[in-house]
Amino acid sequence: MSLKPKKRSLTLHGHQTSVSLEDRFWRSFCDIAQRKSLSLNALAAKIDADRNLDAGLASAMRDYVLCYYLGKVDDLKH
Repeated sequence: MSLKPKKRSLTLHGHQTSVSLEDRFWRSFCDIAQRKSLSLNALAAKIDADRNLDAGLASAMRDYVLCYYLGKVDDLKH
């Protein structure tokens, strides 16, 4: 398992984008999407819509994963 971030491709609102995430965060993000019965793109779009604009999408995704596993994700907001 690599601690070095890798580029991952996503499509948000019909546009290709990429985020650089470490393997652990990417696998956790995929697990959360599956648990919520969402596609990776749909979950990323929700996180993107809710994020603070001073944070990049990759940082917002890491924060979401951490909050999810700490039990602090509000399903109505995300």
